[in-house]
This record gives sequence, C-alpha cells and structure tokens, in this order.
Amino acid sequence: MSRIRLLIALIAALAMTLAACTSVDEPTAEGPADTAVETTAAEATGDTADTEGATTVAAGEGDAVAERDFRFVVVSHGQSGDPFWSVAANGVNAAAQDMGVEVEYQAPGTFDMVAMGQIIDAAVASQPDGLVVTIPDAEALSGPITAAVEAGIPVVSMNSGSDSFAELGVLAHVGQTEFEAGLLAGQEMAESGVTNALCINQEVGNAALDSRCEGFTEGLGGTVEVLPVELADPAGTQSSVSGALTDEVNGVLALGPTGALPALEAVRDSGRDDVNLATFDLAPEVLEAIVDGEMSFAIDQAQYLQGYLPIVYLTQYLETGAIPLGSVTGVTMTGPQIVTADTAADVIEAAERGVR
Repeated sequence: MSRIRLLIALIAALAMTLAACTSVDEPTAEGPADTAVETTAAEATGDTADTEGATTVAAGEGDAVAERDFRFVVVSHGQSGDPFWSVAANGVNAAAQDMGVEVEYQAPGTFDMVAMGQIIDAAVASQPDGLVVTIPDAEALSGPITAAVEAGIPVVSMNSGSDSFAELGVLAHVGQTEFEAGLLAGQEMAESGVTNALCINQEVGNAALDSRCEGFTEGLGGTVEVLPVELADPAGTQSSVSGALTDEVNGVLALGPTGALPALEAVRDSGRDDVNLATFDLAPEVLEAIVDGEMSFAIDQAQYLQGYLPIVYLTQYLETGAIPLGSVTGVTMTGPQIVTADTAADVIEAAERGVR
C-alpha cells in the first residue's frame, strides 16, 4: 500500500508541475519559434573567433508558461549546427520554454578542450543559476567545472562524462554509459557473423568515443582496428575507410553520422555486399540507409532528452532542493536504444520533428 501511495503522490506532484508550464511550439531541426540569438559567454572571454554564439531561449510572448527568474548556461563540446547536436539543442530550447527559464547554449568552434574550458570559465564568471556541461575529457575540464561547483553553481552533465561527473562534484548525469553501449554494438555485430571490424573514431581523445571502441572490441570478440578520422573532413574519412576496408574486414562501426556517411560511400564504392555497417547516433541519411538495408542498425542515445532533461532537473533543483538521480550511480540513462529496419520508420517521423 505504501508504494501505491507513493506513486499517487509522485503523479500528483508531476501534474502540478505540468499545470504550471505548458509546452509551446513543436521544436524543429531549425529550433523552436520565438528564439533570440546573442553571443554572451564567448564575448565575456574577449575572444569569439573560435566559439559558437550562445542561443538564449525564453518563453514566447502570449504562451501560458510560468516564468521563472532562472538563467542557465549549456556548454557542449559539439556545435549546435551539427546534425546530432542540433537535436540536443532542440531539447534545450524546448525545456527552456516549458520551464519558463532563460538558457544560453555555447560550444567551441571545433573539438577543442582549451576553448571549451575558457567558455565554461566565462559562463561561471557570468554567475548563472545553473550550468550544463558535456565532459569529453575530465582531466582537461576538471578545473573549470570544479570552479563552477566551488562557486556554488549547480552543475548537471549530459552526453559524455558518465564515468567522471561525480568526482567533479556534478549533481547528476543524463546520457548513456559508453562502454556498455559499445559492448552492445559489438554483440549485435558478432551475432550477424562479423569477426573483423573497423571502429571509426572522429574525435580521438574524447573519452566517451574511446570507451565505445573499447566496449565494441570486447563485445565483438574478434579483431577490431580503431581508425582515427577528422570530424570536418568527410572526403578524407571516406578515403581512409576505403584504404582500411581490406578483404578480411567484414564489419564497420562508426561512432556518429559524421563518420557513418563517408563510410557508407566507401562501402558503396567497394561494391561489396558482405560488409556489416552500423553507427552510433541518428541522421536522416542513416535512417534511410537502415530502411534500404545498407546499414544494419544504429545505436541511439536520444540526444533530445539529453538536452531537455538537465534544464528540467536544474529548475526543479532550484525550486525543491532535490534532483532525480536516475539510478544509484546518478546517471539517467537515455540510451543505448537499437534502431533497426523494423523500427526506423517510426524514428524517421520523430526525426522530422527534430526530436530524434
């Protein structure tokens, strides 16, 4: 009976929260309506040459949203214009409107931990009510993140950092555990007969991506070569995959669409139909390739939720002093979720709305 009463109480609390904040326009790949853009945290460093502008989001005029006087800053290692990160940014934008808070989205112009650390420092100096960060390199970012915590700013991490967030004083993490996600991908490929594979890493040094390849190697139980490629060089990536695609290789795992799409072209050019190609994360072209049978599956981590939930968590933390932990480890798992030809059609519909 006590469990039933607890469940009823939780449902009632959720209903009161939702009654106070009404969702507005559906987010799209271009972001929700009534969005103002300004560069703030980058300008605070005095150097905007290698950083993205911050997207400041607040509820649109006339929307029935309970306004809260909270300002949050989101700093990710990936740019909001990237196909993956644009969906995460949609989640941030939607949560900002649903919660009635102001949010600024910041990112370095490239995968650059020095620049990212400077952006976090600038965000801390602006004294926000809360901070959301990705942690692709805990050692490089420990100083700026620890400074935020010591300044009394509540911090939630998303996407990368599941293994390191707690030791930095971060309250909670929203994402997936990357080694286990890679392990699942390796097991899926092993079941289909793959024995020799490439793991295409577009951000070597990103601990999350390195862990994916490590998990993939263990899950496959065969031979895996980690193939480093440049994130911003699709032609170079395609050439590298073509050169590594020997007769012995019968599997290719990309760690994101920026590696998957050039790999797809390389496999097509090879004329081979015995190469099992899969990827982490979604893009329209990835979903089409799955439907057409040119990719076997994708590991989805639901990045929209990774953007959305931290804003909700911080809002509720400031109002109640409590934060969802998701599990005993403090990680709210948004993935891994396997997308195959059987489920791709439904996912395509969600992707067209900018939420997958």
